[in-house]
Amino acid sequence: MPAKSNLMLAAALFSSVFVSPVAAQLYTDCNPLNQTCPPDPALGTMHMFNFNATPPEHTFNLTAGTVEYNADTGGAFTMRKRGESVTLTSNFYFFFGKTEVFLKAASGTGVISSIVWSSDVLDEVDWEFKGGNATHAFSNYFGKGVPDWKNGGDHPVEGGVLDDYHNYTCVWTKEKLEWWLDGGLIRTLLPKDANNTFYYPQTPMKLSIGIWAGGDPDAPKGTIEWAGGVTDYSEPHTMYVKSAFVEDYSSGKEYSYGDRSGSWESIKIVSGNSTAFENINKEPEKSLSDKWNELPSGTKSGVYAAAGGVGAILLVALIFYYFKQRRRGQQEAALAAQRLEQDRVELERFKKEGRDPDALAFDGAEYNAKSGMATTAYGLPDSPPGSSAGPPEKAWDPTGSSSAAAMPLLRDDTMSNYRDSPGSGPAPQIPAPTSTSPVNRSFSPSNAPGQMGSSGPQGNGNGAYGGAR
Repeated sequence: MPAKSNLMLAAALFSSVFVSPVAAQLYTDCNPLNQTCPPDPALGTMHMFNFNATPPEHTFNLTAGTVEYNADTGGAFTMRKRGESVTLTSNFYFFFGKTEVFLKAASGTGVISSIVWSSDVLDEVDWEFKGGNATHAFSNYFGKGVPDWKNGGDHPVEGGVLDDYHNYTCVWTKEKLEWWLDGGLIRTLLPKDANNTFYYPQTPMKLSIGIWAGGDPDAPKGTIEWAGGVTDYSEPHTMYVKSAFVEDYSSGKEYSYGDRSGSWESIKIVSGNSTAFENINKEPEKSLSDKWNELPSGTKSGVYAAAGGVGAILLVALIFYYFKQRRRGQQEAALAAQRLEQDRVELERFKKEGRDPDALAFDGAEYNAKSGMATTAYGLPDSPPGSSAGPPEKAWDPTGSSSAAAMPLLRDDTMSNYRDSPGSGPAPQIPAPTSTSPVNRSFSPSNAPGQMGSSGPQGNGNGAYGGAR
C-alpha cells in the first residue's frame, strides 16, 4: 500500500474519535468504489413532503422507533429508551439538488437531531443539533467516508433551535455546496476546498431525518464529549419536523456508477419515470361519489334506467308474493274457522243429548271380526256399569234370545282351581242361567261371542277352551 494511503488511513482512524460520529452511524450495503452495485432509484422530480400525515407510500423507510404525525406539530420523532434512533430515510436518491427542512430540535444532553444526506460511496452532507446547546446549529460534510474534524461549522440561530421551527436548507451542484438558515446563506463549500474535489460530495444522495443519542454511555469517549455529555433516558426526547421539500436536479428513473472513481462524471442516468415519481403522483383512491360524478351523463341515464327496470321487477315480484301469501292466509283462516264451527256444532249436540264433553272415557279394546285385531274403542256411557240406571241397553245375552239377561257369575272355587292349574282337570261348568229357556252348557270358540283382549290360557293344542285332553 502506498505511504500516502497508509497515512490517510491512520489519520482517519485517529480523527474519528474527535469528530461527529454521524459518519460512523452511516453504512452502505454496496460500495461502488469496491464492487459493481445495483442502480439507485431516482427521485427525478421535486416534491413537498408534509409530515402532518404519513408520507406517500414507498417514499420513506422508518427505522428504530415510530413517528407520530400531527396536523399542527408535524412528525414527532421520540426517543424513549436506549437503542432507539427514530429515523426516516428516503427510498429515492437525488443527483445534485436541494432540500428544505422545517425542524425543531430535541432537547437533552447528548441528544442529537439531524438532517443527513448520504451516498453509496459515503459522501455526506449534514445539519446537526445538540440537545444541550440551544443556541447553535452545526454544518458538516464528508467525502468517500473519510472523517475530517476540520469539516464542521457552528452557526448561531436567532431564537434558538429548541423552542421554534427553522428552515434548514442545502443547495448542491457540481460547482458548490451551500447551507442556508431561514433564507440566509451561512456557508459555502467549493470543490477545490475539499481535497481538490476528491472529498467534495458529488454522488447521488438519499435523505435521512432522525434523532439519536450521541451521549449513549456505550459510545466512544470522543463522541460523548462532542455530543455534550451522557444522555439521560429517564424522560423522552422529541424532535419535530413539519415538512421536507426535496428537489432532484436530474431527471430520470435511476442512477448507476460507470466506474469505481466515485466522481460525478461517472454517474449514468437511466431515462424514464422513477418509482418515487409514480408513487408521488399516483391519484388518491376515489370515493364512490367522486367516481359517480365523473361518469358521462349518458352513462348515468343508462344506470338510472337499468336501476328503474330492476326496481320494477322487484316491485312486481313483491306484489305477487304478497297476494300469494295473502291468499294462503285466507285459506288457512277459512279452514280454521270451519274446524271451529265443527267443534261448536258438536258441542251443541252434546249439550242437547245431555252429555258432558269432559266425561269422555276409555272403554278398553274390542275385537274386530274382519281384521282379527283388537282396536281401541272410546265411548260415552250414559252411566257406569252397576249403577242404579241398570245395564246398558244392549247387554250381552248368553242365550241368544232377544230378551236381555245378565251374565251369571262363575263360582269362585271353580275359577280358582282353573286359574291355578290351567289345562288340567275337568273343564269348569257354567251354572244354568236364571232363564227357563234351555241352553247349551258347553262353551267353545265356535259359538262364543267375540272375545276382548287376548285369547286367554289354552287347554290343549286344538284351541278348545276347557276341552278334554
